Amino acid sequence: MSPSQPSVAFQGLPGAYSHLACRTALPGHEPLPAPSFEDAFSMVRDGGADLAMIPIDNSLAGRVADIHHLLPEGGLHIVGEHYQRVNHHLLAVPGARIGDLKRVKSHVHALGQCRRLIRELDLVPEVVADTAGGAREVARLADPSIAAIASELSAETYGLVSLRAGVEDADHNTTRFILLAREPADPGPGSGPVVTSFVFRVRNVPAALYKALGGFATNGVNMTKLESYIVDGDFVAAQFLADVEGHPEERGLRLALEELQFFSREVRIMGVYPAHPYRFEARAALGAE
Repeated sequence: MSPSQPSVAFQGLPGAYSHLACRTALPGHEPLPAPSFEDAFSMVRDGGADLAMIPIDNSLAGRVADIHHLLPEGGLHIVGEHYQRVNHHLLAVPGARIGDLKRVKSHVHALGQCRRLIRELDLVPEVVADTAGGAREVARLADPSIAAIASELSAETYGLVSLRAGVEDADHNTTRFILLAREPADPGPGSGPVVTSFVFRVRNVPAALYKALGGFATNGVNMTKLESYIVDGDFVAAQFLADVEGHPEERGLRLALEELQFFSREVRIMGVYPAHPYRFEARAALGAE
């Protein structure tokens, strides 16, 4: 990496889908692998990377574990989003044939997303830490009876061949990533479609959540995400992570956030950033059905 080239940290091994997301969304950035999500956050905080590419939701598997807990205390700001289509490949060493395969290695979610293929080929699934790790293990073992389910980038990275492409059961398998930086990068009101992400905790009073969210409905603000999770082992009150369309300086969202603050113990904006075009493509596709 040259001193002037920007960099982006991702969790996982080279060839992981997070690595692919970095190459797709930020081709001018040097991808830097990190062993864990915490390490990726730290690399950005400490100046070892300019950005972090972090998966937050998958259209099949749901939310990515741990990220919702790391975000509020991670000391970083959301500055962008990216939607990465997940195309699984059945990978093996050169010379391997589908009919000779006995076992297949991959992340637990990837195996679950390819059940039809595993049944069709009567393979024994073996769970590994991540898809790229499975591909690396297949390359190391050099056994033509063992395959991996991973990305095409993993095949390129570890010298494997794709015996079959698009082996996922659902053709909508997509992961949403967020881009994190040390400093916010607010695009400003009127700059085009934007998303505002924030966390909040409502007061422990009857109907607090209902009242807190009422302002978004009455002010015409579209909330595209709302998830709750327990923090600090407290089962009485939860923390919420929300995404809404709009800028906090626009009248509707400004009024909705004021109402939210009235009924909440804490409201913290995690980022204001441009909306990815996939949001509107997916909405248009739903409207056409």
